[in-house]
Amino acid sequence: MSSPKRRRSGRNASTRKLVGALLALHRTAAGYTQQSLAEHFVISEDHIASIEQGRRSLKMDLAVQLDELFRTGGTLETAVANMPDVDLLPRFAEEYLDQEQEAIVIEWYETMLVPGLLQTKAYARALFRGRIPPFDENKIEELVTQRMARQNIIRREQPPIVSFVLLEAVLRNRLGGGGVQAEQLRHLRECADLPGLSLQVLPLNDMSNPAFTGPFIVLETPEHQRLIYMETHRGSHLIADPDSVAILAHKYAMLRADALNVGAPSACWTGC
Repeated sequence: MSSPKRRRSGRNASTRKLVGALLALHRTAAGYTQQSLAEHFVISEDHIASIEQGRRSLKMDLAVQLDELFRTGGTLETAVANMPDVDLLPRFAEEYLDQEQEAIVIEWYETMLVPGLLQTKAYARALFRGRIPPFDENKIEELVTQRMARQNIIRREQPPIVSFVLLEAVLRNRLGGGGVQAEQLRHLRECADLPGLSLQVLPLNDMSNPAFTGPFIVLETPEHQRLIYMETHRGSHLIADPDSVAILAHKYAMLRADALNVGAPSACWTGC
């Protein structure tokens, strides 16, 4: 975002932050550091830090275990159970964002929109402004800030291996107007130079059968389990079934074989 971050007025800007602050308070009172608490539950220190900073939701199973450890009488469990719907992500979407943070491989096929990990602030803002029913401006800025923070994944010192295949329509989409589109195309070219990141474009005039598959994401976890994430108008789906995963992973390999690498003369990078 080129413009300054805007904050929602009031003390409770986000219930996730409120729950996170409560966790930090209980943790400190119980004599744990973020590192020692993470070691106790065999999770990453960043996982605890993300919850306390409001960047990640505290899940119910962990809330229950924390209450038992801290002997806080169900305080965290009650807080999670009573989070307002506006701050609750669909279950599979929340699980996907957690898995995305930990993934060692991310393979993303997109047909209409720039993937969230590659969006500029202006593009993300224009996308959220098109939502029906509409968000207010404070909510839009909150969502944009969260999306930009999520992009730290591809800029880590040791990032995952990330591959994107974008249908050419993604580049031709003038979401937000010509200026937003031009900035987004420049940003995509810059992202293509990041370590471990591959960016390809599938031309509209050379679409094979796998291209008619809707957008999907293939993740590989640190335990080398592969998952598929898909979104529809009716919700989201996180798929672990090996047969289903294998089919879409094979389709992704076929899409990569047909797609053009960034910089290829036929790819639509200027004059779209």
